[in-house]
Amino acid sequence: MIGTLALVRLALRRDRLLLPVWILVIAGAVAGTALAVAALYPGMTQRIALGASIGSSPALQAITGPVYDATSVGGLTAWRATTITAVLAALMNILLVTRHTRAEEESGRAELVGACAVGRHALPSAALVVTGGTNLLIALLLMAALTGQGLPASGALAFGLGIAGTGWVFAGAAAVTAQLTEHARTANGLAMAVLGLAFLLRAAGDAAGVEALSWASPLAWAHRVRAFAGERWWVIGLAAVTGLALVAVAAALTGRRDFGAGALPPRRGPADAPPYLGSPLGLAWRLHRGGVLGWTAGFAVMGALFGALAQSAGQIVRDNPQLAAILDQLGGEGVLTDTFLSTVLGMMGLVAGGFAVQAVLRLESEESDLRAEQVLGTAVPRSRWAVSHLLMAFTGAAVMLTTAGAAVGLAHGIRIGEPGEVARLAAAAWVQVPAVWVTAGLAMLLYGLLPRLTALAWAALVAFALLGQLGEVLQLPEWIQGLSPYAHLPQAPGGELRAVPLMWLTALAVALCGAGVAAFRRRDLK
Repeated sequence: MIGTLALVRLALRRDRLLLPVWILVIAGAVAGTALAVAALYPGMTQRIALGASIGSSPALQAITGPVYDATSVGGLTAWRATTITAVLAALMNILLVTRHTRAEEESGRAELVGACAVGRHALPSAALVVTGGTNLLIALLLMAALTGQGLPASGALAFGLGIAGTGWVFAGAAAVTAQLTEHARTANGLAMAVLGLAFLLRAAGDAAGVEALSWASPLAWAHRVRAFAGERWWVIGLAAVTGLALVAVAAALTGRRDFGAGALPPRRGPADAPPYLGSPLGLAWRLHRGGVLGWTAGFAVMGALFGALAQSAGQIVRDNPQLAAILDQLGGEGVLTDTFLSTVLGMMGLVAGGFAVQAVLRLESEESDLRAEQVLGTAVPRSRWAVSHLLMAFTGAAVMLTTAGAAVGLAHGIRIGEPGEVARLAAAAWVQVPAVWVTAGLAMLLYGLLPRLTALAWAALVAFALLGQLGEVLQLPEWIQGLSPYAHLPQAPGGELRAVPLMWLTALAVALCGAGVAAFRRRDLK
């Protein structure tokens, strides 16, 4: 542990801009949600009606989680903000822990630091101290933001600690995955897979009303704290103990592996390279195929889950005659079902944007690790090398969304006895593709023009997600919501399919990619 405090100061120095952004985004999202809930549902009758509609719809609970107290502004704020805030906290912790552990070993900087008077466990300890302190700071800010709006202090503290506990659990998970593999990208991928599995378990458990399934997900624990609804303080202790147990596992793995290597030995490759590796496109496919196949499988599972729940979205009108009469004039319960399906596909479009950014920024890691120099030292032009990775990002995202739409349509079609839903929803998923391509184009522009600021591509994606999830709730001006490419997509299914915005978004994506490739051709390699 010697040298831990010095490494903590170094980590804080390196993340002096990144950490405040994460903290302000999470705290601001919760504070804005509380303001919006108080403005939109000022009366007790309105809040009770909303809670009844949520409780009767498994589809809504799958997306946002259960509501435990619909009579108070605090209870509705906790329901609306917990899932998205917990996911953001988990992402922050995963990225920070991997950045200050496995990425440092992979780059060789940890070896230089380790040559000084630094203990073997100092590097992961420093990363966990920074993330743990950040989680506690977020909890305090959330408490201050909620109590500042007149909400009970006990509920605000429980909410903040619930989010911090979720972040701490995934910090421990990232610490473990950082010990399993020798590559930061793989460690991040494994931790993100755990996060995706946790989301699916929570969604399935909350939708089906199976508490045992929900309790298996750390993301559900933030809900089970029951902030503003008779707080369960022991759930926060459960998160703390789970995080500590994962940290102990990571510490044990650290002492049982070679420095720079992973606890799991890498798979040995074939003795001879296949012929397709002789082209940049073939090499790009080899580098991206694991990610494409893994993400596609996850999209298929998620699509099947939400497709099976889609029909229940219309259940909220059965006990509301006035709403049922209105919907009958608009097209019946199918209107709500299509709205739910459109929301699900939009959420998957945002997740596919994450894959697109990751695929494009593989260019950066190839360059930083000096592998790009070996390829570009041959007769391969820079533009061809960059375009090959862009094609993987573009086609990979399109394949994932098509698979997700088909899985949604298959599960929903089986439920309602309409096999034609597969083609309809697969086509509807394609509406998300141009916005995903714009996200990839933005990442390419940053890589070509400002390679040291490529993290802004991830920041932009998080901003798009927040604008989509909270823009209307926070009643933001339309021009602010319009900054997200996803805001310009027509609703599909159920809405009027307009080709003009899709064409403009596609043209914008091509222009961003072209500008990024042109800038990359004119700058020096790192």
